[in-house]
Amino acid sequence: MQGRVAVVTGGGRGIGRAIAVKLAREGAKVAVSYRANDEAAKETAALVRDAGAECEVFRGDVASAGDVAALFEGVEAAFGKPEILVNNAGTTRDNIMLRMKEPEFDEVMETNLKGAYLCTQAVLRSMVRARWGRIINISSVVGILGNAGQANYAASKAGLLGLTRSVAREVAARGITVNAVAPGYVETELTGGLEESVKDQIRGQIPMGRFGEAEEVAEMVAFLAGEGAGYITGQTLAVDGGMAMQ
Repeated sequence: MQGRVAVVTGGGRGIGRAIAVKLAREGAKVAVSYRANDEAAKETAALVRDAGAECEVFRGDVASAGDVAALFEGVEAAFGKPEILVNNAGTTRDNIMLRMKEPEFDEVMETNLKGAYLCTQAVLRSMVRARWGRIINISSVVGILGNAGQANYAASKAGLLGLTRSVAREVAARGITVNAVAPGYVETELTGGLEESVKDQIRGQIPMGRFGEAEEVAEMVAFLAGEGAGYITGQTLAVDGGMAMQ
């Protein structure tokens, strides 16, 4: 991955930060996209640079076509054409279906699914010309299994799986792979705030009996982004401790 240009959306913290740092350690130049948390993005950039890689951060909303255009113009000016795209940006607005408001549904779909569409479309032309590219969409075990109170989130993450397979078929002959990674419950700021009784309940659903680490997801993403995964495309790889065994 030495010298490759990688873009990680939602890279300011959590799984996105772990992915950015891992790609940096593999030799990529890393562009981190984030929506709001300036301090977190700066911390990620410092970690990426400590790993020995060049890094630039770009603030914007992946659900906005204008922001996405500005992001990739900035990336190209800083590093050149993107060769690796990790669609990690995501949000939640949990509610049961009976009470879910239309804006709660729309915001999740626009960030999680439309954002991936906009970013993927932004990089495809240059990847096709180069006849090389790696696109990794971060889905979720919830997109495979569903989850009460998360119909909007599950729909968006399941949509990413269909997007992955369809785009993979379109560009496979051009040397571009498109895959999805579906994390299970991972130790992040979000899960860290759960009560211990809730965590115990969740662990009871995981065959391995523990939460995952963001770095374990990053390992899978780095593999899919590298040369060794050149014959893998259109796949969903679950990093979930066995929750979604098929």
